[in-house]
Amino acid sequence: MKYFDIHAHVFPQAIAEKAVLYLEDYYHFKWEGNGLAEDLLRHMDLAGVQRTVIFSSATKPEQVEAVNNFIAGLCRMYPERFTGFGTLHRDYAGYRDELRRMDELGLKGVKFHPDFQNFDIDDPAMMKLYEAIGPERVMLFHTGDKTGEKSAPERLAKVLDTFPELRIIAAHFGGYSMWERAIKSLVGRNVWLDTSSAIPFLGSEAAARIVKMHGADRILWGSDYPAVQPGSAAAHLRSLGLAEAELEKIFYRNAETLLGVPV
Repeated sequence: MKYFDIHAHVFPQAIAEKAVLYLEDYYHFKWEGNGLAEDLLRHMDLAGVQRTVIFSSATKPEQVEAVNNFIAGLCRMYPERFTGFGTLHRDYAGYRDELRRMDELGLKGVKFHPDFQNFDIDDPAMMKLYEAIGPERVMLFHTGDKTGEKSAPERLAKVLDTFPELRIIAAHFGGYSMWERAIKSLVGRNVWLDTSSAIPFLGSEAAARIVKMHGADRILWGSDYPAVQPGSAAAHLRSLGLAEAELEKIFYRNAETLLGVPV
């Protein structure tokens, strides 16, 4: 089996420890990695993972360019292992120029975390940004969070209604801690769902039900490193009892097709 991890966070050396400690406190569980690219590569090798999508979110507009440079630099260092998604911010005025620069840097998409970036997914200002990103780039959204409604599945459903042509990934099976709402709003829609940080909380039976309802063609495997290391995430997916053909699609074929990057 090949493995293409669609969901991993990495941080610069100077802030990695602080970032992971903050996130552990926020989500109330011990994380399995330290957030550094070298640690992710080690875990990828242990789990037999060929390629991983890496990203980091700008929580302030002035961080956008530095974060994109950091992610692109890691992809240049490890072109056979990493594919990068960039970041943007609602209050970053030069997003059109930055999108063009992200293309030049080889970044394949944009990752948004509404809760940490402090915006509602369906904010009118964000709708203009999504339109500029367009269907030629992929967007990945953190969706569902018990701390508030900014990333609620219903908000992402409004984006799908407005821009049905966009290529969007809803992380955490469409709604971390909001899975029943995700089933009503997103499952069966024109959206990809990733498996990151969901199966241990959902349970294997409920997760398998979502896969069947949504279709294995639009499910993507993600570890959510450093929260979960890839080997653990692979075991979580295998616990669903899916057919081998379904596992092949979810573990790597769907990501290859969506991003146009082979493993």
